[in-house]
Amino acid sequence: MNTDFEELYQQVILDHSKRPRNYGTLEEPAIHVDGDNPSCGDEIHLHVRFGAGGEVEDLKFTGVGCAISQASASLMTLKVKGKSRTESQALLEAFTDVVTSGSQEPPKMLGDLRLLSGVRNFPQRVKCAMLAWRAFEQAMQEAQTGPVQASESGPHCS
Repeated sequence: MNTDFEELYQQVILDHSKRPRNYGTLEEPAIHVDGDNPSCGDEIHLHVRFGAGGEVEDLKFTGVGCAISQASASLMTLKVKGKSRTESQALLEAFTDVVTSGSQEPPKMLGDLRLLSGVRNFPQRVKCAMLAWRAFEQAMQEAQTGPVQASESGPHCS
């Protein structure tokens, strides 16, 4: 990473991990998904309310974990709130590609989430960055099909 990118990365990650956006719970959430990363102890508790048309009406999270997992969750909530199911799915797929394969320049649609592209070089950090996204993926699936049978502690990063 070049020095300017590294500095911006650190500033954004630290800001979102220290002052996460959309942190908290929703009253009567439509869907609540718990996610954990057993390899490091990170936890995410995601609350999502979908609108009648399937759009992400509101979402919040709580949890504990490293700066990357918390910042990724915070950035994700900002990015998907108000988006349609199709837009949310596209963001999920683009982010997954950026942090797992990074075969191309991160798409501009990801905004500040592009700063997390460097985690692909650290396999254990990929799990941290993907934790909230895996929980969101499960929430979208539950919104479509009803509750998903999950393991005892929720979706695990792979």
